[in-house]
Amino acid sequence: MCGRYSLSASPEEVQTLFKYIEQPNFPPRYNIAPTQPIALVKQENGGRHFGLARWGLVPSWVKDPASFTLLLNARAETLEEKPSFRAAVRHRRCLMPANGFFEWQRSGSVKQPYWIAPPDGRLLAFAGLWETYSHPDGGDIDTAALITVDANTMMKPIHHRMPAIIAPEDFEAWLSNGSFMARDAVKLLKPAAEDLLAATPVSTRVNSVINDGPYLWDREVVEAPQKPVKAEPKPSRKKAMGGSGPDNGQLDLF
Repeated sequence: MCGRYSLSASPEEVQTLFKYIEQPNFPPRYNIAPTQPIALVKQENGGRHFGLARWGLVPSWVKDPASFTLLLNARAETLEEKPSFRAAVRHRRCLMPANGFFEWQRSGSVKQPYWIAPPDGRLLAFAGLWETYSHPDGGDIDTAALITVDANTMMKPIHHRMPAIIAPEDFEAWLSNGSFMARDAVKLLKPAAEDLLAATPVSTRVNSVINDGPYLWDREVVEAPQKPVKAEPKPSRKKAMGGSGPDNGQLDLF
């Protein structure tokens, strides 16, 4: 599962790559987490548009979102089969701009976070799906899920899944919900090229959503917790005094 990522590029850089109509202003974010608002690019009314959605997809048919588990990730292999994603992959595909993502590698009792991003700093486009949930009491909210695929060779030692990354030359096809069929769109969802990303071990500060800054990308290896040293048994009074009683030539201070 991918549960944290960053979008620190400037609004101008993002607009230049994704070529949407709007020119929004937004701050850099280094620790984007589930349920937070995320940036989306989608195709509507004949053009590309920038939008915001809550990370955690809620299908339109859900009656009570409070009792529904938010869908943060969607597996590429089952998009056309799962009722939660079937309509969205046909009609509401989107791109999620990102600089990279975080993933955790478990080794015994240690969970080492990694920052995974292109070494050259280029922007990425994660494949996503979105839905508009209409509350019975009024009000609409856009929600979204990030699509994942099997990990590539670089990623597998860390985690068995990774975000599906859409190449710029495939943006138009992925976003063209009306003219590019879902069965063809899912063929674009595959593990990233082996030379696209690099993984850097980073601090567990990323574990807390209150931490949000470029320092989260600094290299740091998590040390395994030290096992407590077992205390040596306290010597008996006789052994400590070097004999069997007070007449052994030692002064008894205890």
